[in-house]
Amino acid sequence: MKEITIKKEREFLSPYAMQSANSRGRARVEPPCPMRTDFQRDRDRIIYSKAFMRLKNKTQVFFSPEGDHYRTRLSHTLDVSQVARSIARMLSLNEDLAEAVALGHDIGHTPFGHAGERCLDKLSPKGFKHNEQSLRVVDVLEKDGAGLNLTFEVRDGILNHKMSGTPATLEGEAVSIADRISYISHDIDDAIRGGVITADMLPKEAVEFFGDSSSKRINRALMSIYEESVGKPHVKMGDEASSVLNLLRSFMFENVYLTDYAKKEEETAMRMISAMYSYFSKNKDKLPLRYIELLNNYDVDTVVCDYISSMTDRYAVYTFEEIFIPKSFYVKG
Repeated sequence: MKEITIKKEREFLSPYAMQSANSRGRARVEPPCPMRTDFQRDRDRIIYSKAFMRLKNKTQVFFSPEGDHYRTRLSHTLDVSQVARSIARMLSLNEDLAEAVALGHDIGHTPFGHAGERCLDKLSPKGFKHNEQSLRVVDVLEKDGAGLNLTFEVRDGILNHKMSGTPATLEGEAVSIADRISYISHDIDDAIRGGVITADMLPKEAVEFFGDSSSKRINRALMSIYEESVGKPHVKMGDEASSVLNLLRSFMFENVYLTDYAKKEEETAMRMISAMYSYFSKNKDKLPLRYIELLNNYDVDTVVCDYISSMTDRYAVYTFEEIFIPKSFYVKG
């Protein structure tokens, strides 16, 4: 079965695509799987990892929103995967590689979204970036320290998915642009659903160009990517689409991400994370055993950041309360 997939890749993929047979491989050599290509194995390893499962209880935009239909870090990851696969399919790139990178791109994200990331970045002497932590999760932290031993191409795509990154493959480029399209478009939906903004507040130029729904926005962005990238050694949108998307991004920062309400929520999250960072840095013995064992090879700051960034939103709140909120007690009469 794997041979059929590899044959199809040779026959049908773009000359700019990354074929499975041409992967630069893994840090530790493993026997090949008779059924799956290396990129398909990487996708499966990410999906069945503990860190991936925790994404369902991590914030995308709103902290612990009341409602069943707000996006979480997991649903955002699935959104990015779907858009990245669409890009890969229409440009004849390796869809399996794009999917694996997309599913792993936020696997090291903190609780409380980017607020948690900014907090750890300020607290840690070395700084903290979620893309670097995502790579550390798949390289070191998963499977009790053994890591997932992913291929070079998937690891590179995870590390370089941010706008400032330079992925080594076009599939990595596809995930980077899919991430941007997805979070802007779907965060608009959540902000409208949450009453933070209304649809008529969106920039008129953006509505005229992209349309008035997430599906229309994504379809228009994909059309622009196809027109600009098909048969070429890059994945990017046209200048007009990119400019209008930047307009929407600026609108979201001004009206959603940096509002007084968002800042208040962020301050709450930062107080909790700061307190836990200080506590565990001074009380290393209170860390879970597997993190205590990591101290044999890594400094305290790195391990404390590993632990806090692994937490879901609700587990972070629970841990904070266990440490800092006095327990009620009863006096027998």
